[in-house]
Amino acid sequence: MQIHELIKGALARVYDDIDHLYQDLHRHPELPFEEVETGRKLAARLDAIGYEVTTGLGKTGVVGLLQNGEGPCVMLRGDMDALPIREQTGLDYASCRHGGEGPAVMHACGHDLHASCLTGAAAVLHALREHWRGTLMVVHQPAEEVFGGARAMLRDGLYERIARPDVILGQHNMPALAGMVGHIAGRAMAAATTLGVTIHGNGGHGSMPAQAVDPVVIAAHAVVRLQTIVSREVEPSEQVVVTVGKLQAGTQGNIIPHSAELEINVRCFSDTLLQQVLDAIRRIIDAECLAGRSPKPAEYRVLSETITLDNDAATVERLRRAHGDYFGEPQLFEMGRLGGSEDFPYFGNAAAGGFEGGDIPYAYWFIGAATAESWAGTRGERVYDRMRQLPMPHSPYYAPDRQPSLETGIAALVTGALAFLER
Repeated sequence: MQIHELIKGALARVYDDIDHLYQDLHRHPELPFEEVETGRKLAARLDAIGYEVTTGLGKTGVVGLLQNGEGPCVMLRGDMDALPIREQTGLDYASCRHGGEGPAVMHACGHDLHASCLTGAAAVLHALREHWRGTLMVVHQPAEEVFGGARAMLRDGLYERIARPDVILGQHNMPALAGMVGHIAGRAMAAATTLGVTIHGNGGHGSMPAQAVDPVVIAAHAVVRLQTIVSREVEPSEQVVVTVGKLQAGTQGNIIPHSAELEINVRCFSDTLLQQVLDAIRRIIDAECLAGRSPKPAEYRVLSETITLDNDAATVERLRRAHGDYFGEPQLFEMGRLGGSEDFPYFGNAAAGGFEGGDIPYAYWFIGAATAESWAGTRGERVYDRMRQLPMPHSPYYAPDRQPSLETGIAALVTGALAFLER
């Protein structure tokens, strides 16, 4: 098709600049809500391309708007924050933030790839603006890793100040073979909540437990009892994880502490079921506190939370056709559900995102980022099974295969957007 050749030509013209941007972002990662320099670089690129740019949305978010005649408004979203991880990839453009005066920071989830692909797609779509009509909304979102950036941008008036999209599109890299694109309709990524819990006791000498209330014993019983939620309160057909990732109390062996701290992570593919599990956690901990003579009720804090990513089936099918036409059917794969989570769905969920006018259809797909060499060492009938054998995002060894990942990510966003813009 003629448009495909035009896309490839425009992509080739911007590739070197986007590759330079990617390596620069990878060298200089920034933590959630600290993406000041990252945002400045991305805003400068969008401004130079010809977009109307708004900065500081949701603290560090960047939005580029390109109005190109009458037609639908398509929002393309990418994230841009990094993780507190010391990079171990050995890349010649590895993170320069390796500890010392501050924490080690790394783009271990590929958000630098996402931001670069989104910037590249913005450039290609601007170059091809004679071939489509409508409005393109490019959103560089901060703080995805702490599930805070999407709602921060929405609270800051993203849709009221910039534009309200008709459809929202996004993508994430995964260790499938670079050049491949994966799709999944419906519930694709888990809802997740991390609870912080303080269990109160009455501290004292370790030799006189009867004169104290031991929060360590209460916490220990609670941790064991929490494991029965999935096995005894959830239907076997559902996928639910309850993980106590932190249990901290005391300073030395002969002191009964005043309190114990827990952090509990819950993930599942239903917002309703998630709330059921959170209610069960509170019920169990409250009961153990009562049984253990805790002097006051446990305290609960929501440390992070996000809703289920539930892809609109019709939007996914339209995208899949567009990606199949461009990349070829052999390059597409069916993605399995991921226990990982995203705050991307807040952009489309009116009730959870806090915006008016009803829900907005959205779709989120996956691009391969693994090298051909590493992919050849995997085995399995399904792409999903094979990629689980490779380092996943959040690993200090995670390193996308740069050129094919960038080219695929840019082309996937461009062809995805063109599937919804007026031609």
